[in-house]
Amino acid sequence: MAGHSKFKNIMYRKGAQDKKRAKLFSRLSREITTAAQMGAPDPDMNPRLRTAIKAARAQSMPNANIERAIKKSQDDDGAKYEEIRYEGFGPGGVGIIVEALTDNRNRTASAVRATFSKNGGNLGETGSVSFMFDRVGSVEFKAEVASEEEIFEAAIEAGAEDCVSDADGHTIYCDAEALHEVSSALEEKFGEPKNIQLIWRPQNTIELDDEAGEKLLRLLEALEDADDVQNVYANFEVSDALIERMSR
Repeated sequence: MAGHSKFKNIMYRKGAQDKKRAKLFSRLSREITTAAQMGAPDPDMNPRLRTAIKAARAQSMPNANIERAIKKSQDDDGAKYEEIRYEGFGPGGVGIIVEALTDNRNRTASAVRATFSKNGGNLGETGSVSFMFDRVGSVEFKAEVASEEEIFEAAIEAGAEDCVSDADGHTIYCDAEALHEVSSALEEKFGEPKNIQLIWRPQNTIELDDEAGEKLLRLLEALEDADDVQNVYANFEVSDALIERMSR
């Protein structure tokens, strides 16, 4: 989920942690398998696979799981995943991008459409939302690894475009093509990041009142829980009080 950063972090902590972690590992494995299928199974020759493995390790995914996901990509009778992006609108006119990896396009499209419909949203055409976002690389570090000034200087030196720091940590943004180089340079200086990925970063955000915000958060959570969904992004801001209330 991307939108309000505090909500994103809370969502990963709340609820049944074992279930959330299993879901996270499943998504990471699927991305590794897909990356290996679309390119070489050797990360030294496949930038996307290299990034996927880095992201998995940043989430403490065991090496055995990573190796199994790569091996799965070479199975002739294994599932062949297709990348699909859905775009739509939630309460308050918030733009939403949903990324999915699926072996059954009809099943996934039906599930995503139903989730939007049941939660006050509308599925739109491809391109109806993505023009409001930028495709960028994102590298996240815990707050304690460095001061705001130290991480900002190191990020710019590594070739990043922006760095945002708050109580939850530091997020460095860079050109999508430079993600591996930037993350490697920062990892060498500060240790392993807590997350590395390509994201859709909103150019502007829409501020919602608590009533619309609650409806939107429930829609985003439902989309996150869908089996084939990898990532969900939205251009919104909600109050800290609402986030606190919904995280209980």
